[in-house]
Amino acid sequence: MEINDSSWEDFILVGFSEYPKAEFIISLFVTGFYTMTLAGNTAIILVSILDSRLHTPMYFFLRNLSFLDISFTTCIVPQMLVNIWSGHKTISYVGCIVQYSVALALGSIECVLLAVMAVDRYVAVIWPLRYATVMHQRICHLLAATSWLSGFANSLFQSSLAIILPLCGHHHVDHFFCEVLVIVNLSCVDTGPTESKMLIARLLITVIPVYIILTSYACIAGTVVRIPSAEGRQKAFGTCASHLMVVLLFYGTVMFMYLQPKNNYSQNQGKILALVYTIVAPTMNPLIYTLRNKDVKRAMRKVIWKDLV
Repeated sequence: MEINDSSWEDFILVGFSEYPKAEFIISLFVTGFYTMTLAGNTAIILVSILDSRLHTPMYFFLRNLSFLDISFTTCIVPQMLVNIWSGHKTISYVGCIVQYSVALALGSIECVLLAVMAVDRYVAVIWPLRYATVMHQRICHLLAATSWLSGFANSLFQSSLAIILPLCGHHHVDHFFCEVLVIVNLSCVDTGPTESKMLIARLLITVIPVYIILTSYACIAGTVVRIPSAEGRQKAFGTCASHLMVVLLFYGTVMFMYLQPKNNYSQNQGKILALVYTIVAPTMNPLIYTLRNKDVKRAMRKVIWKDLV
C-alpha cells in the first residue's frame, strides 16, 4: 500500500489556541519568566567568571547549568511568542526538527549535568581535604564534556527514530513547541517499536543520573549525621541544599511528564507541565542558587558596586 506522505510541509503549532482569551495572558507570563531566565542566568555566568573566588568546580558546573537554561528556553520561547502574537502558528519542517532535536539534547544534558554536580557535592562533603586534588580542572572539563556528548547522543538517537516516521499529512501539533513524542504521535504507522526504543533511551538518560544522585546524597547524609557539631552539619548540608532543590524541581517535572502511563496523561496537562519544565524551572535555578548562596550574593554585590564606582 502506498502511503501519501507530505512530511516536508510546515507544521501548525496549536499551542493554547483553544483558549484564545487566556493565550495573550499566557504570553505575558512566558515573556516575564523568559526575561528573568535570561537576566538571572546571565548574571550567574558573569559573576562566576569575574569573581576569582568563584573559580571552583561547583561554579564551573553552575555556569554550564545556567548556559543550558538560557539555551533551552531560547530554543522554545521566541518561536512560541511569535506564533501567539502574529497569529501565524506555523513552523517549518526543518525548523521543527531542529527545535525538538536541540530541546531534547539540552534537556538530556541537564539530566547528566545534575548528576555530575551531585558527584561534585559528594567529593566536597566526603573528602573535603582532597576536594581540590580530586576535582581538578581536567576532571571537571571531562565531566562537563561527558554531559554534553551524552545529551547530544541521546538526542541524535531519538530524533533519528522520529525523522524516519511518515506523517501522511498530519501536521497539527497539539503543543506550543515541537516536542519529539508529540511528533511521533502524528505518524500514520504503528509507532509501538519506535516508542519502545525511545522509552529505553529516556530511561537510560534519566534513571542512571537519578541513581548517581541518590547514591551521592545517601553517602552525604550518612556523613553529615556523623558530624558532631550542629554548625558543622548545617554547613555541610548548606553546600548541597541549592543543588538538591534544583534536582527535585527538574526531575520531578520530567518524570511526571515522560514516565507515567499514557492513560493517566492528558495533552492539556502535558502543556502545563511543559510550561513549568521549559519556562518556570530555568527561572528558579538562579533564584535558588542566589538566595541560598552567600558567596554568589557577595560576588554580585562586589561586581555591581565596582560597576557603579
